Amino acid sequence: PAGPVNRGVFRQVGVTAQKTMRLLPASGKKATQKVVVGDQDGVITCFGIKKGEAVPVFKTLPGQKISRLELGGALNTPQEKIFVATGSEVRGFTKRGKQFLSFETNLTESIKAMYISGADLFLCASYIYNHYCDCKDQHYYLSGDKISDVLCLPVDKVNCITPVLACQDRVLRVLQGSDLLYEAEVPGPPTVLALNNGNGGGSGEEIVYGTSDGKLGLIQITGSKPIPKWEIGNEKKRGGILCIDSFDILGDGVKELLVGRDDGMLEIYNFESADDPGLRYDHALSESIASVQGGCVGKDGYDEILASTYSGWLTGLTTEPVHREGGSGEELKLSQEMQSKISSLRNELEHLQIKVLQEREKYQQSSQSNTAVSSVPAFNVNDKFTLNKDDASYSLILEVQTAIDNVLVQSDVPIDLLDVDKNSAVVSFSSCDSEPNSNFLLATYRCQANTTRLELKVRSIEGQYGTLQAYVTPRIQPKTCQVHQYQIKPLSLHQRTHSIDHDRPMNTLTLKGQFSFAEIHSWVVFCLPEVPEKAPAGESITFYFENTFLGTQLESTYRKGEGCFKSDNISTISILKDVLSKEATKRKINLNISYDINEESVRHTLKLIHPKLEYQQLLAKKVHLIDALRELQVHEGNVDFLLPKYRSILEEADQLLEEYKRQPAHLERLYGMITDLFIDKFKFKGTNVKTKVPLLLEILDGCDQDGLIAFFEAA
Repeated sequence: PAGPVNRGVFRQVGVTAQKTMRLLPASGKKATQKVVVGDQDGVITCFGIKKGEAVPVFKTLPGQKISRLELGGALNTPQEKIFVATGSEVRGFTKRGKQFLSFETNLTESIKAMYISGADLFLCASYIYNHYCDCKDQHYYLSGDKISDVLCLPVDKVNCITPVLACQDRVLRVLQGSDLLYEAEVPGPPTVLALNNGNGGGSGEEIVYGTSDGKLGLIQITGSKPIPKWEIGNEKKRGGILCIDSFDILGDGVKELLVGRDDGMLEIYNFESADDPGLRYDHALSESIASVQGGCVGKDGYDEILASTYSGWLTGLTTEPVHREGGSGEELKLSQEMQSKISSLRNELEHLQIKVLQEREKYQQSSQSNTAVSSVPAFNVNDKFTLNKDDASYSLILEVQTAIDNVLVQSDVPIDLLDVDKNSAVVSFSSCDSEPNSNFLLATYRCQANTTRLELKVRSIEGQYGTLQAYVTPRIQPKTCQVHQYQIKPLSLHQRTHSIDHDRPMNTLTLKGQFSFAEIHSWVVFCLPEVPEKAPAGESITFYFENTFLGTQLESTYRKGEGCFKSDNISTISILKDVLSKEATKRKINLNISYDINEESVRHTLKLIHPKLEYQQLLAKKVHLIDALRELQVHEGNVDFLLPKYRSILEEADQLLEEYKRQPAHLERLYGMITDLFIDKFKFKGTNVKTKVPLLLEILDGCDQDGLIAFFEAA
């Protein structure tokens, strides 16, 4: 069957959060479905679609922003009651828009995630889960890390209430009452959960999850343990997953998986067999997709996919043929339909232009009066700053509800700006002061008209920590700007992992002193990414990390009065020692620091770095030869006389240049890491070897692994 085609935009509401748009069940056998959507102005809008136009059903008054919208009703009946989470309150509306419930929960924070099953209501704030039945408190659980989504396995299939929490520390937590039943590890921080097939599959135990780094998987949540079924990586390096739905859009009797990502990709996966999903279609929208639903919306008999994007646009992809077959009479009818639509759009546009002029005049008059009050227009920015494991870089994604004019990026620590294929903005760099504690980076991105989303990539240097700031200026009058700050942490290239290799040669740093569990936890939060801000429950905690650039690892275990950090990389231990002692000194806490250095670990780390070093040196050499080889090609007209290795450089020239451009300072960074390793090795022995660094750089240029190891051991 032909894939769904873009039918266009139905209407725009306010800025929408994740999972805030649903399709109400059809009331008759052939009737189309109504759309209901909640936005950050607190407005619930319900509408149907007739002849491509939105027909309103109801619209509520503005209020607190809506963070989730779910449908509910008695079990095994049409789920047509509308529930919204707004602040710490849950409200219920009928499909006609009449409010029948206002439930003020006992949560002190705003609701972040919600799920409804019959009379059971499952709510999550940042770390807290609550289960209510008929609005009465039943169970409570405090999670070890932030909760991003919640659902419950279908009670009619599994015969018990089994809530599942998606948590930032790369686990799904399965609960029983107020207790943790078990944890299921997933390959990335999960952002969204959905029941497989919409009903949990045959067993009712199957959950599809999507992660913030763009991975998708299916896991079976049995009564005793998790069983992973399939997993799809993110080879195409697309955005994180925000929403999932199951719907048979291809009409083959099997429900496809509909996936919406934060880079605007809408994907349809179909199943050749139960455990083998394949990407069948994809469609790019210009904004992140907050919600996706499959159903029959525009015309009887034609299914479609409806997506709502961050700034509130609702877009449909339909199976209805765009070019109708038939005689000239039908074509004439179609053109008349189109003409009336075009004229109504023209009228609407003229009306809006007049309104804009009137408002502008009104603003000019009020700004010139003696009692003028300057009003800064408010605008929403959706931002995401995450570490990518594949290339050890940070992605900064900025999405604004209106077009971006420019973004100024400023950093007080040395960072590299990397190339992003999807980025069409023009970047210009400003020179920075060489004074200490001043700017290391000042770059301006000027965006093309109608750009609402900008993606930047930066790579930091471990040991150098500070703040990256983005000044976002949209195309609105009067000119206004929002500043967003992002912390570059001392061990910024480390990422949480489930386990480490305990057989590696490890260096150990031990701290002892009069500090509380909360204090040492706050120091670890300061040093490392992906650590929950709240100190975990219990007396001690262990976290595992992997260095995404080198593949070295770190184990941190700490409790009140004691901390133990183990790594196969001496430089990691050195950075921790410097930063932790500085933090303790700030709080006037005396630390007793001891360390155990394993000489073998230096050789081990050099062996991890060397293949990367060799590859980058070879790439640099090839790139430097390209111009000379191209000149030869022009002069000689033919390159058959060249050695095969030089011919292959010419053939691959474009890819080589592209790769070199994408990783501008990669070789310098590797040189820097080896130099730090050399200095840190001898620092722990109390020797200053900075005078020997020029000799080390000479050996590095020679790219001889054995010579390098020998130099480290002989110095």
